[in-house]
Amino acid sequence: MSTDDTPSALADHYARQNLEAPGSLDNFWMPFTANKQFKAKPRLLASASGMYYRDVDGNEVLDATAGLWCCNAGHARPRIVEAVKQQIGTLDFAPNFSMSSPLPFKLAERLAALAPGDLNKVFFSNSGSEAVDSALKIALAYHRVRGEGQRTRFIGREKGYHGVGFGGMSVGGLPNNRKWFGPGLPAVSHIRHTLDVSRNAFSKGLPPHGLELAEDLERQIALYDASTIAAVIVEPISGSAGVVIPPEGYLQRLREICDKHGILLIFDEVITGFGRVGHAFGAQRFGVTPDMITAAKGITNGCVPMGATFVSERLFEAFMSGPDNAIDMFHGYTYSGHPLACAAALATLDTYEEEHLFDKALQLGDYWQEALHSLKGLPNVIDIRNFGLVGAIELAPRAGAPGTRAYDVFARTFHEGHVLTRVTGDVIALSPPLIVEKDHIDRIVNVLADTIRATA
Repeated sequence: MSTDDTPSALADHYARQNLEAPGSLDNFWMPFTANKQFKAKPRLLASASGMYYRDVDGNEVLDATAGLWCCNAGHARPRIVEAVKQQIGTLDFAPNFSMSSPLPFKLAERLAALAPGDLNKVFFSNSGSEAVDSALKIALAYHRVRGEGQRTRFIGREKGYHGVGFGGMSVGGLPNNRKWFGPGLPAVSHIRHTLDVSRNAFSKGLPPHGLELAEDLERQIALYDASTIAAVIVEPISGSAGVVIPPEGYLQRLREICDKHGILLIFDEVITGFGRVGHAFGAQRFGVTPDMITAAKGITNGCVPMGATFVSERLFEAFMSGPDNAIDMFHGYTYSGHPLACAAALATLDTYEEEHLFDKALQLGDYWQEALHSLKGLPNVIDIRNFGLVGAIELAPRAGAPGTRAYDVFARTFHEGHVLTRVTGDVIALSPPLIVEKDHIDRIVNVLADTIRATA
């Protein structure tokens, strides 16, 4: 490091760290990555602004995935940047165990005003994974304080993704996320997933077929008895499974069944939260209010890690019956309500509000839909799914080599078309920042069309 520690010299030093390619790729064990494959032809991002990244070779890359479903307001937005700069020099850390700072209270009030129904209590964590584990623990503790401690079973869904903690892994339904790590939590079962390409291929918006799949929950209840079930957890739209859109009426039916049997309903909105489908939360777009919502990613526009579990007033009040000096729930994280994350989140909410970004998925939804579905008929395209500003193109797998066709499209789209997409199995997933415009959509679709043809 330079011996010059003036602010300008330090700024230059740390800026260069982002722009220069590393000397070695050996030591960083990358998450959810084929490390050998990546390191043979790396994709290294050096800077970002608005709708674009810039890689270490100086290429401008259009972001069609909001980073990783999280930079909903685009990159390096002025309000958020300034808020983080000011906060780190004012209050870098404050404990929230029997202490606090003003910011988490201010943020929780803002978030409660956005949430549906009476989900007006917010428990902060550091990620979607932690938000989910918090929700599961709250569900168990809620039934216990009510005298129904026998309600210990969770019901997830096949193809569900709820993070990588042992709780989220257990209720999740992606085999590769589960099989490596043992049995996970006991007393977890799964209802059937709703992906039905044979009946719903190329549906625009909500698929027409599959409402009856919600009745699988009644089958689970009959098998285990409602008195043993604490909660059901589902994503309104499954992201990591390849953008699986719920059939018409499906979420409403899950709510009805849970109400009938006294079971809590948790929506994992780590992806659908903060404008992705045209409202603050998917719950509002779909007209279904769960008992808890888990969120992360878009809460800070991805710039500082943060998760949040929204809890209904009814659930919260059940914990408030003990003595004033008693801890009401033995759970939390060192960085719950971290000042830097709170500052980023407050500035992010300001940006969403000032630019009316939650409306963008409604305003551009039809254009986005028609643009994506223009890819129908291209070689190996077997399905296209969309809702709000989310989309997926599913490709036929290569014989004996599943996932390779979509990976080739993903890699060539980046290296040759300079557009960042996401690949999951044989699905190309898309979720552009909410500041996207029609010309960005046109470029995303045109580059994908060229690449799909080239990899046929």
